[in-house]
Amino acid sequence: MVTSVDSDVLKALADPLRMRIVELLAREALCTTHLVEETGAKQTNLSNHLKILREAGLVDTEPCGRFTYYSLRPAALTALVAEFAALASTARLTAEAGFKRSC
Repeated sequence: MVTSVDSDVLKALADPLRMRIVELLAREALCTTHLVEETGAKQTNLSNHLKILREAGLVDTEPCGRFTYYSLRPAALTALVAEFAALASTARLTAEAGFKRSC
């Protein structure tokens, strides 16, 4: 069930800029300088969004000299997709069987 998914993950993905960051990190590991170039957002704003993504378990960090590279954690998204797939399957079975609670 989706209720077992940490609500922080859903909240993290609900923001358009964070979703854009996730899309960019799906293609390659990036530092904040790259993310500023790609999104046009300010560095401090990006850092705050990256903190939320890290705390939700969606992003990993890797220090590289004076920079920190961010990468997407595919397992976190796979788990979320599996939860939604299970929910969709339950809804499909319920609809096919015509289950409905009486009033």
